[in-house]
Amino acid sequence: MDEQLWQKCVEFHGHECPGLAIGFKACEAARKKLGISFSKDEEIVCVTENDACGVDAVQVITGCTLGKGNLIYRGTGKQAFTFFRRDTGQKLRIILKPRDDNDKLSKDERKKVIMESPVEELFEFKNPSFDLPKKARIFNTIKCVKCGEGAPEHKIRITDNKPVCLDCFEDYSRGW
Repeated sequence: MDEQLWQKCVEFHGHECPGLAIGFKACEAARKKLGISFSKDEEIVCVTENDACGVDAVQVITGCTLGKGNLIYRGTGKQAFTFFRRDTGQKLRIILKPRDDNDKLSKDERKKVIMESPVEELFEFKNPSFDLPKKARIFNTIKCVKCGEGAPEHKIRITDNKPVCLDCFEDYSRGW
């Protein structure tokens, strides 16, 4: 284990916890199996299926971030991370295996078990069922006619033939 890298993750996240350890170990597995390193642009893409602590480790270790567009949130709630390498086309979905003893262990004990376990014991490794996401785009900004704020064109809706942002959009529903 790279203790300096772990400390860097802890500093970024703010504390040590089992969730951060999950992300750390998932990145360790991705580095080992795909040969990835820190992504300065969009060379590496991570699709995370949760918005929990482990995602902070993904950002620190891989350089995948929301701002660069190479960290994508897919809200299934699963402790799953899919990594893509744009240069080789390699891809790998890493899913945390459920444990029967989680409720019997303290937070510190869970973190210790995660950190000390081989990645093969912690995770399932699968081929993802989805393709590499496209590179991030920069969209034109459209001014909302109701609030006057700008929003990217793909987040604008049309009401009475006029552009409105998602905050001002009144969704039409007939109850189903």
